[in-house]
Amino acid sequence: MGPPVTLLTDPPAPAGSLPAPARRRPAERATSDFTALAKAVQDAGLMRRRYGYYWTKLIGAAVLLAAWAVGFVLVGDSWWQLGSAVVLSVLLTQTAFLGHDAAHRQIFRSGRWNDWTSLVVANLFVGLSYGWWQSKHTRHHAAPNEEGADPDIDLAVIAFTPARATRPRPRALRWLVARQGWYFFPTLLLEGVSLHADGLIRVLGRGKLKRRWVELTMLVLRLGGLLTLVFVVLPPGKGAAFMAVQLAVFGLYMGGSFAPNHIGMPLVPARLRLDFLRRQVLMSRNVSGGRPMSVLMGGLNYQVEHHLFPSMARPHLRRVQPMVEAHCAAMGVPYTQTTLWQSYGIVIRYLNTVGLKGRDPFLCPLVAGRRAL
Repeated sequence: MGPPVTLLTDPPAPAGSLPAPARRRPAERATSDFTALAKAVQDAGLMRRRYGYYWTKLIGAAVLLAAWAVGFVLVGDSWWQLGSAVVLSVLLTQTAFLGHDAAHRQIFRSGRWNDWTSLVVANLFVGLSYGWWQSKHTRHHAAPNEEGADPDIDLAVIAFTPARATRPRPRALRWLVARQGWYFFPTLLLEGVSLHADGLIRVLGRGKLKRRWVELTMLVLRLGGLLTLVFVVLPPGKGAAFMAVQLAVFGLYMGGSFAPNHIGMPLVPARLRLDFLRRQVLMSRNVSGGRPMSVLMGGLNYQVEHHLFPSMARPHLRRVQPMVEAHCAAMGVPYTQTTLWQSYGIVIRYLNTVGLKGRDPFLCPLVAGRRAL
C-alpha cells in the first residue's frame, strides 16, 4: 500500500462563463453540470467554516471521555460496567465522526490543523490509525463502488461484487456466501477488533507512513491505557466481558453508520468513465430522518452531499441537500434517499442476491448501458 494522500477536495469551478448549452461538447456539459451547482453552493455561503460548532464538539468529546473515565473508576468492580462499555462505544463512535470531518478538511482552513486534529482524535482518542484510514478512505472517495479501485468493496469476509461471489471456494463457504446478507450485521460485532488490528498492522508494517512514530506512540497510549484502566478496576472475568461488549458495540455502531451509504448501489466497471457529478450521486444513498439522524450518523446520512462536497462542514449538509436534489432532478440524475431501516433491508437483499447468484441486482440503466465499453 502506498503512502497516504490528501483527501479529495471539491473540484474547482473553471474560470470564465460557461459556453452556450447548444455548443457544448458532452465532456463540457458533464463538467458544467457540477460547476453550476458548485457555484450556487459557494454563493449561498455553504462552504464557510463552522468553528464554533466544531470547537464545541471537540471540547465536548474530550470532556465527556474524561467524565466517563472518572465514572468508570467510581463505579468500580460491578457488572454495571457492561452498561458503561456501551456508553464508551457510543462516545468513541461520535468522536470518530469528528476525526472523519477533520480528515476531510471540514473543520479548519489550515490543512496542518486538520491533519493533527484527525491524528489526535483517531489515534489518541479512538485508537485507530489515521494514516491507514486516510489512505483507504481517499481511494474510496475517488472511485466509490468501482471494481478494483474502491477498497470498501474489496473485503475477504463479505462478497460485495459478483466477481468475488463467484470465486471457487469450498461448499460450506459457498453456502455461507449465498446467505451473507443475513450474517452481515452480526459480523459487524467483530468490526471493532478489525479496525484496531488493521491500523496496528499498517503502523507496524514496512510500507511508507507519514508520522509513523507519532501514530504508534498515540496508539500505544490509547490502547494500552484503556486495557490498564479496565483490568486495574475490574477483575479478569469482568474486564474481559467489558472489552468484549465495548468492541462489539463500537464495531456495530461504526459499521451500521457506514453500511447504508453505498452497499446495494450500482457497481462501476473499471473501464467505465463517469463525470464527477454522476460518479458521486449514482453510487451514494442518503438516509432520511433530519437532524436526529444526522446526530446519530455523524452527518453520514447526507452521503450524496458529502461525496459532492467532502470539505463542507457537517451542519451545512442539511441545508445543501434540497439544492442538490433539485439540481439532480433538473439534470436527470437519479437521486436516492431511503429510511435507515429500508437501507438495511436493501443491504441484506443485495448481499444475499450477489452471494446466491453472482449478480448485481441494483444495476442502474446508465451503468448497464455502458458495461460494454
